[in-house]
Amino acid sequence: MKKPLLLGLGGSFVLISLLISQNFTYVGAAKCAMCHRSEKQGQQFPIWEKSTHSTSFKALSSPQAKIYAQSEGVTNPTESPQCLKCHAPLFEKASDLKAEGVTCEVCHGPGSEYRKLNIMKDRELAVKNGLIVYADEAAIRQQCLTCHAMAHGKTFDFASAWAKIKHPVPGK
Repeated sequence: MKKPLLLGLGGSFVLISLLISQNFTYVGAAKCAMCHRSEKQGQQFPIWEKSTHSTSFKALSSPQAKIYAQSEGVTNPTESPQCLKCHAPLFEKASDLKAEGVTCEVCHGPGSEYRKLNIMKDRELAVKNGLIVYADEAAIRQQCLTCHAMAHGKTFDFASAWAKIKHPVPGK
């Protein structure tokens, strides 16, 4: 897999840097939780855990999901690529993480190489090792819209959604 280094926006969505050939693997949210649960780190894992992102795959088993799926000609939303692309975006790349839904690595890239403490302490080194960092809120919004642009016929209020899930490290 090729690694995105930095996502940015300059008038239109521009991928600033893409591609140093190296294989990174997905490690799962539990590995992220080890460090990103504390107040010092902004409690990023608990924020995700309480969000609908963490239950997005589970939502595909709901009665409402079956209604949406039927209207799109889908018989089993938990197995449909059409549904999984947003409810469990890693379903093809890391099928063992499908149940995590929209997990940390969906937005921040596969963590196998940047998750090490000595690398995470150096933002530039973390990016070189696969961490996806967004240049600004416009770039974050663009990432969100890959799934939320009129999902199920609903408009997406980025400002409201971002206020619920943003997870900066305090003081940074």
